[in-house]
Amino acid sequence: MSNYLDQLNAPQKEAVTHRDGPLLIVAGAGAGKTRTITYRIFHLIEQGVDPSSILAITFTNKAAAEMRERITKLLASQPNRPIGTPFTSTFHALGVYILRQSGHLLGLPKFFSILDRDESMSKIKQAMRLASIDEKRFEPRKVLGAISRHKGSGQTVDEFTSEARDYFPKVVASVWSHYDAILRQEQVLDFDDLLLRSVSLLKNHPEVRAHYQKRWQYIHIDEYQDTNNVQYEMSRLLIGPANNICVVGDMDQSIYGWRGADFTNILHFEKDYPKAKVVLLEENYRSTQTILTAANAIISKNRQRHDKTLFTNNKDGSKISIFASLDEMSEGQFVAKKAGDLINKGADPSQIAVLYRANFQSRALEESFLRESVPYQVLGTRFFERKEIKDLLAFVRLALNENDLEGLKRAINVPPRGIGKVTLDKIIAGQENELPPKMRQKIADFRKLLGEIRNIINTKTCSEAIKFILNHTGIEKELKENGEEGTERLENLRELVSIATKYDFLPAGEGMMDLVTEMSLTSDQDSLNEKRDGVKMMTVHAAKGLEFDYVFIVGLEQDLFPHKGFGEEKKDMEEERRLFYVAVTRAREKLFLSYAQTRLIFGSRQVGMPSEFIFDIDDSLLEAETGEMTDTIHF
Repeated sequence: MSNYLDQLNAPQKEAVTHRDGPLLIVAGAGAGKTRTITYRIFHLIEQGVDPSSILAITFTNKAAAEMRERITKLLASQPNRPIGTPFTSTFHALGVYILRQSGHLLGLPKFFSILDRDESMSKIKQAMRLASIDEKRFEPRKVLGAISRHKGSGQTVDEFTSEARDYFPKVVASVWSHYDAILRQEQVLDFDDLLLRSVSLLKNHPEVRAHYQKRWQYIHIDEYQDTNNVQYEMSRLLIGPANNICVVGDMDQSIYGWRGADFTNILHFEKDYPKAKVVLLEENYRSTQTILTAANAIISKNRQRHDKTLFTNNKDGSKISIFASLDEMSEGQFVAKKAGDLINKGADPSQIAVLYRANFQSRALEESFLRESVPYQVLGTRFFERKEIKDLLAFVRLALNENDLEGLKRAINVPPRGIGKVTLDKIIAGQENELPPKMRQKIADFRKLLGEIRNIINTKTCSEAIKFILNHTGIEKELKENGEEGTERLENLRELVSIATKYDFLPAGEGMMDLVTEMSLTSDQDSLNEKRDGVKMMTVHAAKGLEFDYVFIVGLEQDLFPHKGFGEEKKDMEEERRLFYVAVTRAREKLFLSYAQTRLIFGSRQVGMPSEFIFDIDDSLLEAETGEMTDTIHF
């Protein structure tokens, strides 16, 4: 593939051919950043860099898989392909990898369980009871959110406790202390621990830090504007003395401040690395010029940004449609009918997206799509979150980590074994000798089954182990007797067997650990991997990194988008504006905007004003749509 550099524009080529030292690539929406990163990695290998010395970090499994696939395809084009491959991973998967390899230095077993959000919430409630904190007075979700934010900033429970002065922080500190103790006792980690504990390992064990710095000579980080403090710290600890770090990002697409992302990381990159080279990617390959002109006008009002203007050699394209409805139902009807018309004219349903600011907005849309018989898929129903999948994998978790109480609670009555809450409490408390003989026998049989599963996991392939669990636990038999719903769930479990075959090449035990890790680290976008035909519905946050031919942005009312509660501080209003910019730049061909004059929100009908963001777009770019129960709106 000798002509690969000819496929790049001048700024892309500049980024790809820069070899040593820090590099900042400011990549606008649709400017080909994934191509630039993958070609840069390929170019390094072409120049003699060992593939296994290259690390690439992304934010979603979907992005990591896409990058891995592209790099593999490029390497396959070489006549003498080098041995080894770059390590492509998300931040959290990288944390898991480091902790699996070296976590024993922190007292962690090689197989530690990873809690999902619901399991973390269960532990928080348990910790609140131990701390004598009333759930009615302090919402567990808010307490968990506070702990998560402080972990994301890099704080440990001891550091936070020593600084807690006010009442609520002291409550959080008390709950966190018990929560941390529970997790350590059960040898489990929550999502935030994957980063916090790996940073602790790298910071406090110089030999581990030196090992990874030597291993990964060239580090690439995508979506750098979305890193939080602990991810930033992990990056700094992994970079060796040569400072061969390449970060890619766009301040204008920083939309995760609410969960701890610190966009100043990308703004301060040149201060952190004074010799950094900066490359601006402004040519957009995705959208029409009309869409880009609107996007540039929207984002230009923000002050905290790298100055850039997107342009394209694509056609000007259609005007942006705007629709005003009386209420959310007529808005939904308009979107469903318009989407149906597009499909009837040959549009691919999966290339149509409906984006909204808040999840509650999907209800009216779904009702309208069902009424109009337009196929759709709501993003967020993840394969690994299905009950039957979590039930089966709970046996794996428990077989490999007998201290995993969440795994025990889920697995012990799948299928039902007549083991109630009182019995379970006695098992957890180590008081089994107080139970009746028949119940003790049931528990002994369950433990024997776990031992058999452990043996199979450690001696057979990953897919064979899943088949064994499906058959020997009685799950398969129960689902076969459970009608159509049971059949559908059984099909999902058989799909899990297919997924497991991806790990069959790994040594026994390791493949299963990787499968369970994948289960734990899935994101909303991973549900798009399921082959379901239909219009995609999702929040704007979930749409980050995706693109569609046709995009509807609904609910453009003041206080809904921009969202109420933002705007008191300038940076929050700027994040709302960035969120709208992200929504607009998802569209390739045609963009539809809509708002409702009244909307039912939390049980009361509210009158809405059009979003101020609409008025940032020049009138010449807009055209009014008409429909039932609406007036023609002129701008």
